Amino acid sequence: MAVPYESTGRIRQKQRTRDALVEAARSLLESGHTPTVEQSADAAGISRTTAYRYFPNQRHLLLAAIPTIDRPSLLDQDAPDDVHARLDLVMAEQTEILRRWEPQLRAALRLSLDQEPQTPREARPVLRQGRAIAWIEDALAPLAESHPHIDRRRLAVAIRAGCGIEAWVWMVDIAGVSQVEAATLMRESAQALLAAALAQTGEASRSQHTSE
Repeated sequence: MAVPYESTGRIRQKQRTRDALVEAARSLLESGHTPTVEQSADAAGISRTTAYRYFPNQRHLLLAAIPTIDRPSLLDQDAPDDVHARLDLVMAEQTEILRRWEPQLRAALRLSLDQEPQTPREARPVLRQGRAIAWIEDALAPLAESHPHIDRRRLAVAIRAGCGIEAWVWMVDIAGVSQVEAATLMRESAQALLAAALAQTGEASRSQHTSE
């Protein structure tokens, strides 16, 4: 979240300073801390006064430290047509994102829970911007032709409910499973929800034929 100070004068040098503060914040998050602006400034070797020109408070700093993943799809151009295989590829990448960015995503979760309900969408943490749902819908795209009666958006939301940082935190912190097992459970749950949707559609089709 840029501030006007960064848009004037020595822009490249200011970008390097900003990047250093963000990287310091990310390193502190990875070590188990929720850094303040002052702590990140100290870790980056930047004066606190300068740091506050970039990040007026801790919230702005943490929002900058959260990874922004703008990929419209987690699938390659040569992705398979089989919906089960597509979904598993997306889930594998999704759980890898959770593993790789866990400290930052935990910070996003805290910010998401602490923010006011009326917070403008553009100011929301990455956690609430719905990218994962779009990735899952992309995986389910073949259903548009093979099973047009399945509500793909609804199915994607159901799958996303079990494969986000919220579910990850519950499994790792509360259920006490390993990260590897948490990722496995998420992938298996996604496939189970897909299978259930396909089976339900099949039963509905058989019932219709029987009534006819």
